[in-house]
Amino acid sequence: MPLTLATQAPGVPELFASLQGEGPSAGMPVAFVRLSRCNLACEWCDTAYTWRFAGDNRPHRSGAWHDRRDNQVTLPEAEVAGRIAALGQSRLVITGGEPLLQAPALARMLDLLPHLAVEVETNGTVAATAALDARIDQYNVSPKLAHSGNPAELALIPDRLAAYAADRRAWFKFVIAAPGDLAQVLALQERFAIPSDRIFLMAEGTTSAVLRERHQWLAPLCLQHGFRLSDRLHIHLYGDTRGT
Repeated sequence: MPLTLATQAPGVPELFASLQGEGPSAGMPVAFVRLSRCNLACEWCDTAYTWRFAGDNRPHRSGAWHDRRDNQVTLPEAEVAGRIAALGQSRLVITGGEPLLQAPALARMLDLLPHLAVEVETNGTVAATAALDARIDQYNVSPKLAHSGNPAELALIPDRLAAYAADRRAWFKFVIAAPGDLAQVLALQERFAIPSDRIFLMAEGTTSAVLRERHQWLAPLCLQHGFRLSDRLHIHLYGDTRGT
């Protein structure tokens, strides 16, 4: 089966080389592939063009819909693998949307790229197939808190969070919009025994100014609780743009 990718321009798949901007691999040169479709709908999502197509009434703060034909492209697995290889990187970041919705096709694609280290960015609600899981070196798990607008029964699946908490490959990255969001992080940490050194707090924001302002109160919270602070380097370097 083919893969359904997001686009950086109509008909152009969002497949590019850059520096990883977030989480434990921040600053590393990587190849990125962004897949389309998501099972959640965050009100502040900065990649709503991967899921909020015309007719999708799930809420988003922009209120905008995106044309599916301009924002999705379907390519054979072998073609996607070839384009990734041509980027010349030793590490691949698979992001979305929610990439694990396309796990079987991803596993087949990665069979064609046996020497790449692979990290997957996931909202933590979906399990990889066994074939895909065997190829994953790092999971960047970003459970969606109440301020995302997603119902907890959809966004916080207990058996999935427990499985990721027990997996040393999994790092947790919580998006924080206000200091009060930390209470939910602490409750999830206690419930699922997530080690503090595998938790990142990352400010919600799509401009350098907003990120820097929020770091003023987020950094002390990380220090107080033994969590790591994740910046969004790509926002500072390139702005909130596709293909970066």
